[in-house]
Amino acid sequence: MSERVDSAAKHGFSSLSLRPELLQVLTELGYTQPTPIQTQAIPAILAGQDIMAGAQTGSGKTAAFALPILNKLTAQICLQKTEAQDSADKPAIRALVLTPTRELALQVHGSFVKYAKLTQVKSALVYGGVSIDAQAQILAAGVDILVATPGRLLDHLRRGSLNLNQLEFLVFDEADRMLDMGFKDEIDAIVKQLPKTRQTLLFSATFDESIYGLSQSLLRDPKQIEVGERNAAAVEIDQRVYAVDSDRKLALVTHLIESGNLQQVLIFSRKKLAADKLAANLTKAGISAQAFHGDLSQGAREKVLQGFKDGEVRVLVATDVAARGIDIIDLNYVINYELPYKAEDYVHRIGRTGRAGNKGLAITLLCSEDEHLLEEVEVVLDKRLPQQWLAGFEPDLTKSAAEPRKGGRNSHKQRAKKRAYGGSRGR
Repeated sequence: MSERVDSAAKHGFSSLSLRPELLQVLTELGYTQPTPIQTQAIPAILAGQDIMAGAQTGSGKTAAFALPILNKLTAQICLQKTEAQDSADKPAIRALVLTPTRELALQVHGSFVKYAKLTQVKSALVYGGVSIDAQAQILAAGVDILVATPGRLLDHLRRGSLNLNQLEFLVFDEADRMLDMGFKDEIDAIVKQLPKTRQTLLFSATFDESIYGLSQSLLRDPKQIEVGERNAAAVEIDQRVYAVDSDRKLALVTHLIESGNLQQVLIFSRKKLAADKLAANLTKAGISAQAFHGDLSQGAREKVLQGFKDGEVRVLVATDVAARGIDIIDLNYVINYELPYKAEDYVHRIGRTGRAGNKGLAITLLCSEDEHLLEEVEVVLDKRLPQQWLAGFEPDLTKSAAEPRKGGRNSHKQRAKKRAYGGSRGR
């Protein structure tokens, strides 16, 4: 493995046995050196191995599975041509990529289209919220690669719009989020309709018992790949925690954005109504802001996201599920207006910034009611995130008498156990 990594570092993508058509596109796109996940995953996939890969957002994981799949399918198409197969035959679905959200599906499909520019591989995209009939027409014309969300894929399977009898590759992108969103039953129903003999690739930003359980039922002797420390935040991200009273959060976040002249700020809220309210209040304060969550139509979400990317919208206030599909390479600022209830989601949130070697800033606004959530984040990160006060926004210590926090993993575990057994904190 070290020889392969050294070779990739020296010779770039050309050392990974990719076809000339793909190498040419990568050169045109300005890709020179494969990322660590690409260096390890591409040769394993080309060798026919199942893989279980841990990779954060921004690590280059889409190319890590898209490129070897395109490589293999392009080779098959070329072989069929040399064997004079009837060119009128419609392509059958050979690769299926499952994603948890529509936004991520759009991104992944866009990557396949981009990388396949010089090949004859056809791809399609199916997700909910848009016409299923229009999607069925595209599928009827024949595609090689299908990118789909689980629910809409099942809809097509049940109405007979497609079959997966000739599937060779099954990819789970952000498998942890799929399980978090309750797609386990859909996944089971889909897998029952797939060929037993296939290559399965599972990508997840975090690993827990549910992910390992899923992998055991789907993967055959998988190669495990992890880049960076498990459940770790990118080292390029400066993480700051400002202690502030909950009723002063709006004033503080407004101050941070205006005083720092921050542009393209992604703010996280736990609930859709809170996202709407915060976006409205920021707009009233003269900061262009839009909410981004599942209650918006697909068209509205795409319009809001494009406005954010173009700089027309300065602040995007998003919920965890909706933000999963946001892919902006040069996003520099993430603010946790509220900490997530699930500590692993903190890693996903701040992983939106500090990507592709860029520096990022992740700010958390911490009120006393959420201190237990910060403790759980620190357990996942296995590091302390010291709190600081910002002049003029110091918390009122007369409002509560919080017990002192102590660093160390054992202290965190003891507090977690205390909460679990009915302690006063965390209730």
